[in-house]
Amino acid sequence: MKVVICGAGKVGFSIARYLSTHDNDVTVIDHSEELISHISGTLDVRGIVGPASHPDVLSRAGLGEADMLIGVTFADEVNMVACQIAHSLFNVPIKIARVRSKSYLNPEWTALYNPDNMPIDLIISPELEVARAIGRGLDFPGTFEVIPFAEQKLQLVGIRCNVKAPILNTPLRLVESLFPNLNASILFVVRGDTGFIPTSTDQLQEGDEVYLLIPQENFVYAIEAFGFSEQKSQRLLILGGGNVGLCLAEEVEARHPDISLMLIESDKDRATFVANQLLRGVVLRGDALDREILREANAKITNKVVAVTSDDKVNILASLLAKRMGADQTMALINSSSYSSLVSSLGIDSLISPKALTVSSILQYVRRGKIRTVHSIRDNFGEVIEAEAMGTSSVLGMTVDEINMSRSLIVGAIVREDQVLLPKNETVIKVHDRVILMVTNAAVKRFEKLFSVRLEYF
Repeated sequence: MKVVICGAGKVGFSIARYLSTHDNDVTVIDHSEELISHISGTLDVRGIVGPASHPDVLSRAGLGEADMLIGVTFADEVNMVACQIAHSLFNVPIKIARVRSKSYLNPEWTALYNPDNMPIDLIISPELEVARAIGRGLDFPGTFEVIPFAEQKLQLVGIRCNVKAPILNTPLRLVESLFPNLNASILFVVRGDTGFIPTSTDQLQEGDEVYLLIPQENFVYAIEAFGFSEQKSQRLLILGGGNVGLCLAEEVEARHPDISLMLIESDKDRATFVANQLLRGVVLRGDALDREILREANAKITNKVVAVTSDDKVNILASLLAKRMGADQTMALINSSSYSSLVSSLGIDSLISPKALTVSSILQYVRRGKIRTVHSIRDNFGEVIEAEAMGTSSVLGMTVDEINMSRSLIVGAIVREDQVLLPKNETVIKVHDRVILMVTNAAVKRFEKLFSVRLEYF
């Protein structure tokens, strides 16, 4: 696939890195010579210096032969104009734009984004995606990630193994008999700096980050097996009142009226602005690394502390400090993958990766086949994909045992006519089955071959 990316900042770099390592032809445009020099010298991509919304620059980037344009510059208007040009002048099939302004994201104006007006196939907002991802986790105690699949019939749940978890040190082949109500598929395990698809002989260890695919009604049994109680978050403390912090606070006020909300912001003007935007939340002006401010915010009796400032180091240290003061669970927003391995060893419960959420949004337009949902696991470990078996897909008639590849690909669930099946080895794939799989990078090509649809490209 030939992809043109407008914007070589953090988001553009992470998208370019992911796509370029998966056999895509990637060109990146940015007005900054420094950013283009860095990205073209670091990644296997072509760099173009110039305004990303100028037709001559887009033409020089090869947009006339491109399959996809992704606009992720810092300016919403540049991203939107680039998509319009890609549609009107170059007939590019897929146009994706990063949009940060809340006015553009207002549901009241969704009619703007269609082929007759503003031809954008996908609007991505990393700040909003992060806020929604954290918000979903508030209903699921003990989790660090919750992603809905199959119209929310199933949830992909990330949960860390508690020291008291009954499921520890048990061969996975025995889990079904020992925990008959669990009814979940264990798709992936992150242990330290490595991740792997477990086999039936593997055993979970304390501190493992485990990704489960589970029907929502069975969640209570899952958290019990992993050593957590059913108590939901009642007190939330947000560290940082930037775009992510404000989006999260508004998400909590709108969808979780029972949660007591406090937010700490260091900048006086920004703290005042955020306070004026919120209806119930309390905003404190101060340093997230100041113990007195954290004490005033009652960090020691808070269920969940979420650090989402613009500084990774502040987020890590503030989360660690809140945890030491008594907070039940801490989350830190991390943009740099180099810090990821520190999180569990320091005692922080989980990290938030805007890059992974952004890449996940885009991947369903990159993968071949009829893809409904894609979620990228951590920093390029692999993907959980929901794909429909169409009438011309080669996967039809195959058994789950024939599809699975040890450590590389595993079928987690099948949705057949609104019925959720946790498959056995002998389960046969039928037409229109929605199959949810964990796929490592090494197995992506095999997945695409199994689910590709002749004469169609998605």
